[in-house]
Amino acid sequence: MTRSPSKLIPTDFPTLPGLVDLSALTVTARPPSAGDEAVGYTVFAEGAVPPELGLDRDALTRAGFDPKVGQALVIPTPSGPDLVAVGAGPAADLDAARLRDLAAAFSRATARRARVALVATGIPGDARAAVQAIVEGAALARYRYRVLKSNSRHTPLRELALSVEGVDGSAVINGAAAALMSARAAVVARDLANTPPGHLTATDMGDIAVELGARYGFGVELFDKAALIELGCGGLLGVNQGSVEEPRMVKLTYTPSGEATGHLGLVGKGIMYDSGGISLKPSDPMHLLMKMDMGGAAAVLGAFTALRDRGVDAQVTGWLMCTDNMPSGTAYKLGDVLVARGGTTVEVKNTDAEGRLVMMDAIALANEDGVDAIIDIATLTGAALMALGGATAPVFANDDRVAALVLDASAATDEPLWRMPLERKYRPQLDSDIADISNLGGKYAGATTAALFLAHFVGETPWAHLDIAGTMQTEKDDSWRSAGATGFGARVLLETARTFTR
Repeated sequence: MTRSPSKLIPTDFPTLPGLVDLSALTVTARPPSAGDEAVGYTVFAEGAVPPELGLDRDALTRAGFDPKVGQALVIPTPSGPDLVAVGAGPAADLDAARLRDLAAAFSRATARRARVALVATGIPGDARAAVQAIVEGAALARYRYRVLKSNSRHTPLRELALSVEGVDGSAVINGAAAALMSARAAVVARDLANTPPGHLTATDMGDIAVELGARYGFGVELFDKAALIELGCGGLLGVNQGSVEEPRMVKLTYTPSGEATGHLGLVGKGIMYDSGGISLKPSDPMHLLMKMDMGGAAAVLGAFTALRDRGVDAQVTGWLMCTDNMPSGTAYKLGDVLVARGGTTVEVKNTDAEGRLVMMDAIALANEDGVDAIIDIATLTGAALMALGGATAPVFANDDRVAALVLDASAATDEPLWRMPLERKYRPQLDSDIADISNLGGKYAGATTAALFLAHFVGETPWAHLDIAGTMQTEKDDSWRSAGATGFGARVLLETARTFTR
């Protein structure tokens, strides 16, 4: 991957370091063995404690252990592996989400151990799905973005041995394979969003997409500034005006081996750094996080890395709309009018409402490609964070079937979404006296008016919009969500594509 000589960055700067950790992870189906450095046993809120732990329930309680999901107690031994009591909560409550959480607790408790084993009992329902949840939790919890650390103490997870009661080895291996593909999608999105903006420009994003496409079986087409001018992508070009870095539209294409069950379009906001432009953001901790304003594009690219290996039957096309949003003498200004792909004129009332401007071009192109449905994902509005906090992302949709697909994928991946009303009464707030539409609504319902802006370009195509501004990052480790970028949405998009039909 080539880089501009003007950057103060080594030309051999490694990309996607988390993928290296993940590719080195082996999941095996076997009982604990002599080579394991730590062995975990699930402990429910009721019933017998696994005798292998060497402690009864009273002793565990005296040691400070609570058998609820998310708790783990390491019991050192004079020789041999550490023993770990892993809280599983009430047996009747155990489901895939809790399995993912308990595996994450085990993985974090053994963070300095590279080869670990987990013995799980009382697994409910679909064995393959249960194993997938366990492996996802263990793998994602161990993630760390460490590439810029001179002396990292991070220990990658190299081997996870699973012994799951009532589940044969083939189900373990199949579930683990699906888990690692899903985790890969999230890790790619995390790595990209965690990378500092000086190390990851719009052109770099395109280069990385080419590299990943060759590795994971999808096509990549890059559109530079000249190509965007020819296409008439006035939104992306307008936002880019203040930057010294060229914009890139990155088009991703995946075609299944058999007859496609439908054509799904994915659109990702890729603002590599968002200063707010002329409508400059305040210099506060949220400004520091604006390197993650490309989290939507990162989620789409992450999902594409798993489409082939997960055997997705739909045709999937993605558009990553990449630029930074900077103030300068050439930056676009309040009162400017941009012309979107397709000819719609847009009055700029705030340059910090830039994500919707770059995405309008992609949505127009998706419609031109004749997709059966569009799903867009973006760190779009602070209003989404104010409405639902950092744990849940709002989803807006013009189609109940597409909304249901996305919400089902949310439930399967434990990346919470909540459908909010696409209230058309607020649409007049986007009216403009001099253009077809303006890029900003009123003081309230900002997430809704942003969705209504995008809906203007979607037209009648079935569509869902995920606003991940609140869920893009976590300040501290939270179960399998490691501190920093969460990669939220990559696994939702993958699961949606896996189940999509026209």
